[in-house]
Amino acid sequence: MPVVNSTYEPSFLFKNAHINTSFKTLFYKNTINYSRERIPTPDHDFLDLDFSLVGSNTLVIAMHGLEGSSQSRYMISVIQYLNNYKMDCLALNFRGCSGEDNKHLYSYNSGKTDDLGVVINHVLANYSYKNIVLLGYSMGGNITLKYLGETTNTAHEIKGAITVSVPCDLEGSSMVLSKWYNAIYLNKFMATLKEKTLFKIRKFPDSRLNREAILRSKTFEEFDNLVTAPLFRYKSAKDYWTRCSSKQFIPAIHKPTLLINALDDSFLSKSCYPINEAKNHKYLHLELPKYGGHVGFNTTYFGKDLFWSEKRILDYIRHIIS
Repeated sequence: MPVVNSTYEPSFLFKNAHINTSFKTLFYKNTINYSRERIPTPDHDFLDLDFSLVGSNTLVIAMHGLEGSSQSRYMISVIQYLNNYKMDCLALNFRGCSGEDNKHLYSYNSGKTDDLGVVINHVLANYSYKNIVLLGYSMGGNITLKYLGETTNTAHEIKGAITVSVPCDLEGSSMVLSKWYNAIYLNKFMATLKEKTLFKIRKFPDSRLNREAILRSKTFEEFDNLVTAPLFRYKSAKDYWTRCSSKQFIPAIHKPTLLINALDDSFLSKSCYPINEAKNHKYLHLELPKYGGHVGFNTTYFGKDLFWSEKRILDYIRHIIS
């Protein structure tokens, strides 16, 4: 499909990418009462699934970004919005993100699609949804695209996917996040990643992870070389990024898929915009709004209209299940 013309037109305030990126996190205060279901994984661990059900034949499986959870503001916002339009939602908490540490030394990474497969198989075996739609934000979007591209026999109930603010090239995104203008975001990510890793080191004293080096790490490259790569048996951070970036899997996607990446997203490098891959693609719709920030897409503060992306997601879901 050619690149889709975007309808996103924010007010002046949200033409600033950093304001757009941080606004919901700082000011969106809604909460949601989930119903939690814990399911086992083949490696004797668990995943916590948070459901918000309204009695629909359509289920949206929503996936958060790096160090997020079902409680992330953008997750609550979209799930409440979709519930209001009579769509059931399942918020997948990646391992270690549900408020309780998982059982293994390793937890999740940006290319760990097997857990998504476990969730989908669980839903198919235990529920009777006519339509299942995948929704991934940032890292969750990378996992979604990779899953769709590497899975040859996707269940017919899966009608398609929407992905938002996706670092399709993990190396490019990691390098950009090391720039000075992203320092506040990087420092926040590094703080929680280090905190979780130090807890793991205490829990698994024979892990051989280098505590002092991890404490000194300042970038994703350093952290992924010290933690992610060895725990998931990659040769290096670069090997991990190369093998897990979703961009290379896009050509094989065979379900209708919408990818929304704002052109002013400070988390994304130029290589995170798969324009060439979208050209002549039968199933991929690539939307590149001029503004939006990272998982922002607020419209106007004064009118309380913060929900452009939620509306866009709803419209695309209706399109692919109709």
